[in-house]
Amino acid sequence: MTAAPLHLAGERLMLDPAGALVWPAARLLAVADLHLEKGSAQAARGMLLPPYDSRTTLDRLGLLLRRWSPAIVLALGDSFHDPGGPGRLGAAEAARLGAIARAHRLVWIAGNHDPAPPAGLAGEAAGAFAAGPFVFRHEPEGTAGGIEIFGHLHPKAAVASRGGTLRRACFVADARRVLLPAFGAYAGGLDVTDPAIAGLFRPGARVFLLGQERVFCFPLPARRRA
Repeated sequence: MTAAPLHLAGERLMLDPAGALVWPAARLLAVADLHLEKGSAQAARGMLLPPYDSRTTLDRLGLLLRRWSPAIVLALGDSFHDPGGPGRLGAAEAARLGAIARAHRLVWIAGNHDPAPPAGLAGEAAGAFAAGPFVFRHEPEGTAGGIEIFGHLHPKAAVASRGGTLRRACFVADARRVLLPAFGAYAGGLDVTDPAIAGLFRPGARVFLLGQERVFCFPLPARRRA
């Protein structure tokens, strides 16, 4: 796979086609919106889905950790679909998270779905994580103090292809903010032209669409009216 470089504040970030942001100089990898145990949460509401979303999401994360060998792994909020998610997590998946926490500095950033630290799981909890010129958090705040890197909004974009319209998860970035795609297997998406996303970014912002082997970059389309 070929990651796309993104240069901000004199630092070089890499946008991986699997949906992770990597800061090589800091040996840091960030993913957003894992939504682990969404399948079991939906099943409790009578919406039966294959119960393999946590396993699939952690499989994808494991590949990224082997690819980049980060020292720090940031989970930017909504790592679990609801506060009861850690308690429903299978033993094998809990063991995998424990292994990740032993091999890396695993930081759970609080999200709106999981405002409290995941009970019984290794790693450290934080409301945000500041490093160099960047502040990593779940939702954008617009406050001074660094370039925001966040998730929460599950961005997706559509492009025309030979077979029709292709709709994929994506990054969105300008000089002040970087929005990460949702990483979870069952995560939905919001089009980047929606005012909730497009309204956060200045003219000249770029979309980085996730492909199978590379990331495709194009200007952020015009904002759709609310």
